[in-house]
Amino acid sequence: MTDVLTFGETMLALRGSGPLKLGGSMAVSIAGAESNVAIGLARLGHAVRWAGAVGDDEAGQLVLRTLRAEGVDVTCAAVDPEAPTGLLLFEPRLPDLTRVHYYRDGSAGSRLSPSTIEQAFASTPRLLHLTGITPALGPAARRAAECALRLAREAGVPVCLDVNYRSRLWDPTTAAEVLGAWIPEVDILVASHDELPLVVPLSVGPDPAEQVKALLDKGVREVVVKLGEAGARVHTGSDELHQPARPVRVADPVGAGDAFVAGYLSALLDGLDLPARLDRATTTGAFAVASIGDWEGAPTRAELPLLAAPAGTVIR
Repeated sequence: MTDVLTFGETMLALRGSGPLKLGGSMAVSIAGAESNVAIGLARLGHAVRWAGAVGDDEAGQLVLRTLRAEGVDVTCAAVDPEAPTGLLLFEPRLPDLTRVHYYRDGSAGSRLSPSTIEQAFASTPRLLHLTGITPALGPAARRAAECALRLAREAGVPVCLDVNYRSRLWDPTTAAEVLGAWIPEVDILVASHDELPLVVPLSVGPDPAEQVKALLDKGVREVVVKLGEAGARVHTGSDELHQPARPVRVADPVGAGDAFVAGYLSALLDGLDLPARLDRATTTGAFAVASIGDWEGAPTRAELPLLAAPAGTVIR
């Protein structure tokens, strides 16, 4: 049985060594919020299906090959012969600042069809994971996401939504209109503290406690708030818990939120309680920031205890 179904756009990722206008070398990989989560969950031993779309090109083959190699089920992924795989460029501009450049207009991922999602739901998953990135890609991808919400509701499948707002893809007003309408279908909401206003009614003020209460009142079972260096909080109708971040040397913050989500959902699927869910989420998030790349540093289940080792430990 599939533990988690997710989908979205995964792109060819080129990571530069400095300012792009100066040229230089680039490392080739793949990147996409949903596939980052899928890889993170697969490394933790869960059965994950990714049902996005790629172009009929070499970049698309790299996406599918990488996901297969990481143990992610891509049998329902679509290959679009009329649109290219999207492109993502990472430009390290300052030691603590990276610019991201998207080339995804008209991409295969933006043309994802509801029929692909229907095929993926033929085998009912235990959990559906969505992000706020997919509906921002265009009308087709938005319809696919709404199809997934409908199928999840009909099958009684819990839904996790990571807001994951991208200002280069859509404006806050449109994002709030679309994602706000999804909230009654969401069981687990993940958001950074500054994303909460996008998914609560306009009548709710700036107080985070009131924003969380509004979400719980609309039926969200768990509101998970990412706080960056301050860790994370989870709110339910009867409980609230804070977990500090794990202290690690930061190599690359990209992908940390996706790794956090993978850890949280993994612990949820394992039936662990709230403290254990937050503990695993902050652990997997720490592995991500301590490694270069979107998903490359995601830990296996056997590696989870490694962060407790003293600094300078060498395992022989």
